[in-house]
Amino acid sequence: MPASERIPAGSVTTDPRTLLTHGQLTVRGQIREASNAVLYCTVAYEGEEAACVYKPVAGEQPLWDFPDGTLAQREVAAYEVSRATGWDLVPPTVLRDGPYGEGMCQLWIDASGDEALLALVDGDEPGDGWKAVGRAQVDEERTALLVHADDDRLRRLAVLDAVINNGDRKGGHLLAAGGRLYGIDHGVTFNAEDRLRTLLWGWAGEPLTEEAVEVLRGLREALADGGALAERLAALLTKVEVEAVRERVRSLLESGRHPAPSGEWPAIPWPPV
Repeated sequence: MPASERIPAGSVTTDPRTLLTHGQLTVRGQIREASNAVLYCTVAYEGEEAACVYKPVAGEQPLWDFPDGTLAQREVAAYEVSRATGWDLVPPTVLRDGPYGEGMCQLWIDASGDEALLALVDGDEPGDGWKAVGRAQVDEERTALLVHADDDRLRRLAVLDAVINNGDRKGGHLLAAGGRLYGIDHGVTFNAEDRLRTLLWGWAGEPLTEEAVEVLRGLREALADGGALAERLAALLTKVEVEAVRERVRSLLESGRHPAPSGEWPAIPWPPV
C-alpha cells in the first residue's frame, strides 16, 4: 500500500494488546507484496484508534515443513517470547477473530527508513561498525560483501531468532522507528528441526553478551513446567515445538556463543531483502 494511503497509528494510551484484541477491526487495504494475505487495518477501542496488520489464517499458503493453518499462532508465539526477554523486539501481536476469520493482528510500525542496517561493500573486510555475512552475487560479473551493522539491537534480535528458530530473517523484516528496532513476519518459526535462516550471522561463533546470558536464564525459568511463558506457548505450539524451544535455550546457555550455520540448511533466506 502506498505511504500516502496509510492511516497513522496516532498516540495510543490503551494497552496495545487490549486495543488489538477487543477493538473494532476495519480493513483499509492489502499489502500485495506478501506471499500470504496481509491486510492493512485500523483497530478502534474506547475512543482510540491505531493502525495494524491482520493476517487471516484463511489466507495462509501451505508450506511443506509446517502444519497448515499455524503461521498466525507462530507470529503470536514469537511476540510472547520477545516480550518475555524484556527486549520487546516484536510489535504487540495477538490472535483474534476478524472480518476473514481468525488471524494474527499486529500493531503497525511506521519505519523511519533512515538507518543503514544492511549494505553491500567492495573488498573483503566489512569496515568499522559493520559485521560480515558473506559474499553476494551482484550481477553476472561482480560479487560484493554483504554486511550488517554491528548494532546491539540487531545482536539482541539475532539471539531471539536463535531461540525461536526463525527461518526467514530478511532485511525487509527489520524496521527501525524512533531509535528502536523491530522484527516482523515471524510465521516461519518454531520448527522443531533446525531451520535458522538469517542475514544476522555477523556474530556467529562469538561469545554471547552478559546481557544475553541473563535474558536466556530468565527464558529458561519461564519455560520450565508451570512457567508463564511455557503456558502461553503451549496454547500456540505443539508439545514437541515447545520442548525444542527449551532445548535451544539450554544449548545457547551451554555453549555461551551465538550459533553458526549448521550446513544442513540454507543459511541465508531468499530473497535476502
